[in-house]
Amino acid sequence: MAEHAAEHAAYPVGLRLSGRRVVVLGAGQVAQRRLPSLVAAGADVLLISPSATPSVEAMADAGEVRWERRRYQDGDLADAWYALISTDDAEANAAASQEAEDRRVWCVRSDDAEAATAWTPATGRSEGVTVAVLTGRDPRRSAAVRDAIVEGLRDGSIAAPHHRRPHTPGVALVGGGPGDPDLITVRGRRLLAEADVVIADRLGPRDLLAELPPHVEVIDAAKIPYGRFMAQEAINHALIEHAKAGKAVVRLKGGDPFVFGRGMEEAQALAEAGIPCTVVPGISSTISVPGAAGIPVTHRGVAHEFTVVSGHVAPDDERSLVDWPSLAKLRGTLVVLMGVENSGAIAAKLVEHGRAADTPAAVIQEGTTAAQRRVDATLATLGETVRAEGVRPPAVIVIGEVVAVATAPTHR
Repeated sequence: MAEHAAEHAAYPVGLRLSGRRVVVLGAGQVAQRRLPSLVAAGADVLLISPSATPSVEAMADAGEVRWERRRYQDGDLADAWYALISTDDAEANAAASQEAEDRRVWCVRSDDAEAATAWTPATGRSEGVTVAVLTGRDPRRSAAVRDAIVEGLRDGSIAAPHHRRPHTPGVALVGGGPGDPDLITVRGRRLLAEADVVIADRLGPRDLLAELPPHVEVIDAAKIPYGRFMAQEAINHALIEHAKAGKAVVRLKGGDPFVFGRGMEEAQALAEAGIPCTVVPGISSTISVPGAAGIPVTHRGVAHEFTVVSGHVAPDDERSLVDWPSLAKLRGTLVVLMGVENSGAIAAKLVEHGRAADTPAAVIQEGTTAAQRRVDATLATLGETVRAEGVRPPAVIVIGEVVAVATAPTHR
């Protein structure tokens, strides 16, 4: 059998195991990796092993697999369609493999691939497409090829025209992340690749726009003519009009659509117009930008909480909805977005209501991008430092003792 396997390539096939018996011998790391896919395929899984990893035991406790706590016995593969042998008992593996051969049961062996009658490919899935890769005896190469294909399908760099979903007009509110184009979600990148129209914010990851096909219409939200509309109303109107024209529209925002991004206003306008709307969360700059600068917003023994506020309205402005006196009494981390212009007034208000003037503070400008820079200060010096250093938006202000425990910047 081994000589035969060495002379011929494996024949790829997709097994339909729903409701069919699959026997898994051994409940260690190999079984832990393989069982979820077997369960997802609807297989009737019988697990035979005297012990199991905590993850496998949890699957058994949840009723996803039937677990018999014992060693392999002759006859265990009766009525099985497929077997996975992954015990640490060489004799048991060989005996089970021979039983599989005698009963004509396709059998995978983790300890001896050449003695098996089936090999497990490196498998990945994206939007209804299953990718399975076999490269003979090199599983690492199989995984690398699998990852490259799946990533291409997800980000749109590999087109699958015969398997594309039906074109569905509508709007996707996509959070583009803090600025680095690699930090957009997989789903967000895929929707961008499928878009007919992209309406982008200034703070969205601009580098992603250059990757779009030539037929995609890219609209700068800041340059939409207002006419009889206010700025946000004009954006809402543009989203609705393009979607009604049968286009797949992506509203590309910086960070997350619902963190000071007016995403809900746009979702409500689309709902009122009867336009389908998909919300794709994004990595918020509130956490990612401090992290990229080496600042944890929480840290054991230092901060057990963090609060995020908008600083675009000054503390003494009657339009402000922020309870600055209460914030000053908190001991945790304070993250301020859109607060560069009012940084001095914000710091003064916090000190006025009890936050120590020597509390560490940091301002991270254009976080996660190649232009990222960090400026450190205290509450007492924050406003003057921002002015002296010429800090400009977009920037995130972090206030609290976590600034003092920061490591070297981690972003590359």
